[in-house]
Amino acid sequence: MTVVGPFGLSVRDQALEADVQAGLAAVEEGLLEATKSGVPFITEAAQHLVRAGGKRFRPLLVTLAAQFGDPYAPGVVPSAVVVELTHLATLYHDDVMDEADIRRGAPSANARWGNSVAVLTGDFLFSRASQILADLGPEAVRIQAEAFERLVTGQILETAGPRDGRDPIEHYLDVIAGKTGSLIAVAGRYGAMMSGADERVVEILTHYGERLGTAFQLADDVLDIASDSHESGKTPGTDLREGVPTLPVLHLRASAAATGAPEDVELCELLEGDLGDDGRLAEVLRRLRVHPALEQARRDTVRYAQEARAALAPLPDCPAKAALEELCDAVCHRAG
Repeated sequence: MTVVGPFGLSVRDQALEADVQAGLAAVEEGLLEATKSGVPFITEAAQHLVRAGGKRFRPLLVTLAAQFGDPYAPGVVPSAVVVELTHLATLYHDDVMDEADIRRGAPSANARWGNSVAVLTGDFLFSRASQILADLGPEAVRIQAEAFERLVTGQILETAGPRDGRDPIEHYLDVIAGKTGSLIAVAGRYGAMMSGADERVVEILTHYGERLGTAFQLADDVLDIASDSHESGKTPGTDLREGVPTLPVLHLRASAAATGAPEDVELCELLEGDLGDDGRLAEVLRRLRVHPALEQARRDTVRYAQEARAALAPLPDCPAKAALEELCDAVCHRAG
């Protein structure tokens, strides 16, 4: 048994282990090649997050999904590079919007070079992803375009907030499905599609990816409150400080509205205040970490991960299916 990929995924089959390790190594080479520029400064900025590491969750999913067809098919690795480049590009943009100082345990690009360079570097990565995608055929381009539309729509809806009368939690889950689930769904879809798997398998792994992607983001919501910077790779409370209404906060607000409990109302007021003050943020984090809202967010995370696991049921039993099931367990464990 060998541990590979994010979250310490255990691969118990030697052939699968070899394929996964080889696939991820090829993706890493592809990422470095795709982020090279004739301008050294652009190369440095574009490779900043590549070299900072990361879980490579999406390339891993591409690699595992490809096991249901030909894992050595020529489009598998390039499609994994496309998905990861797209993800990395969104991180550059997210850090600008969030004014984040740390990403993957290192200074964010905007903290190091400023917002303009960070935004333009994200655009550079999108352009490189598009170049690779063009060689994968019009269907791959269409899939990526549709997913990118959903991703951007999710970001806009998050910024705009729920319309009048809409349940904020339902709105937020729709946002997450677009912002995060859509691209992870593409990872499952590309892996199966590029390997030549049956259309039914492609559909199953697409659905699996979206549910798992939502669970993955909800686990991040929990980590933003429950973890320290060593665990999460970014400053705890970043989302809180930026006023992002993550799932634990939405559950807290719902509880305060339903019960009017003074301690819940007071905590909501603290959240609405200036969390730029480190002491105030620390107090909010301390209280949220012991609040039932955080546990409710954990339960929601587990529910989506279980739905992802259930989606895999029609697939034949094999080492790749077992690994995909373990990813669901790993996301649950990540949420703690």
